[in-house]
Amino acid sequence: MHFVGVDIGKESHVVAVVDESQAVLVKPTTVAADAAGHSKLLALLGAPESAVIAMEATGHYWQNLFAFLTANGFAIALLNPLRTRRFAEEDLVRAKTDAIDALAIARFAAQKKPQVTKLPDEATTELRELVRLRDRWVQELGDHVRQLHRLVDLGFPEFTRHVKTLDSALATEILAQYPTAAAFRSARVGELANLRYDSRHAVGRGLAKSLVDAAQTSVGAHHSEVYQLQVRTLCEDISTLRKRLRRIEGDIERTLESHEVGKLLTTIDGIGPHTAARIIAEVGDPASYRDAGALAAYVGVVPATKHSGKHRPLRAPISNLGNARLRHALWMPTLTAVKRNPWLRAFYEGLRARGKLAKVALVAAMRKLLAAIYSVAKNRKPFVPRLQAPEAPTV
Repeated sequence: MHFVGVDIGKESHVVAVVDESQAVLVKPTTVAADAAGHSKLLALLGAPESAVIAMEATGHYWQNLFAFLTANGFAIALLNPLRTRRFAEEDLVRAKTDAIDALAIARFAAQKKPQVTKLPDEATTELRELVRLRDRWVQELGDHVRQLHRLVDLGFPEFTRHVKTLDSALATEILAQYPTAAAFRSARVGELANLRYDSRHAVGRGLAKSLVDAAQTSVGAHHSEVYQLQVRTLCEDISTLRKRLRRIEGDIERTLESHEVGKLLTTIDGIGPHTAARIIAEVGDPASYRDAGALAAYVGVVPATKHSGKHRPLRAPISNLGNARLRHALWMPTLTAVKRNPWLRAFYEGLRARGKLAKVALVAAMRKLLAAIYSVAKNRKPFVPRLQAPEAPTV
């Protein structure tokens, strides 16, 4: 058996091969990230049955190579870059080049025998892409709304006293027509009142009159064409992003319906379609982890206890390692679950009754929720809570 280390690059990769004793069989060799490079790599690797290939899962440049090698029958282990970096530090390696990294990855694979990574199914890959695309659009929407707030503060700061949220269809439709206080001063109340911001609702006379009256005494001092252009453009972009988000959320829900595990996760109270999609996007199949504890460690809801000598702190923070995106995504579902899920509510209230702080109890509830997620994925069955029977009353 020989072990292959691949240092991934954008236009080329560096490959090194060692045997089980970590002796170098193939010195670090550069192969292009194209069809010719892939053919050269196959010639270097030999038979797929006798090779284990290791590479770091950084960026997206590894994905085409992973798919190519998997299609040719090779076993591939995707590595956490933190593990390979710590492995190199053990030998006090100070230099860092692509060749050194490729050789270190190969030696890591020979020594640690990492688990082979399975190619995700099509539904999982699609969910991952959809969830991350939605994240980018949500970020863009937030950026646009913050820019719009700045312009409204400059041109008509009193507007938000009457229309509270600038990302709403009501706000963007009004501001697209009347971008600054100067535009409101010359507006007809009836015309503004009849302005429709969706297929069923109009602005209404009360709000229209309030806005026109507020514009007469507004302290906003920026009404030139450049400010009006920015407001109108941002309102168009926000409206477009809202439509895109509605469409992609529908796509996520439809894709989740074809994903066995993802659909089963929604049987857990507190886990909705978008949270289930996020879990699948971040971890793939939760059942692929060794146990529920390993899943919790990946997410990062494990205590980072630090006791040394006489230093015995009463509390320990959670580890700063782990998947922060998934922790963030599970926070609100956990809050919902401790209210609506009788099984998790009983667990949470039991911790609170024993004197645990609310946030400590919520983190513990999140870990418990992850255990339920693991159980559902492992057994491929809907979630059935096991509630403790109430104690019989004493006579």
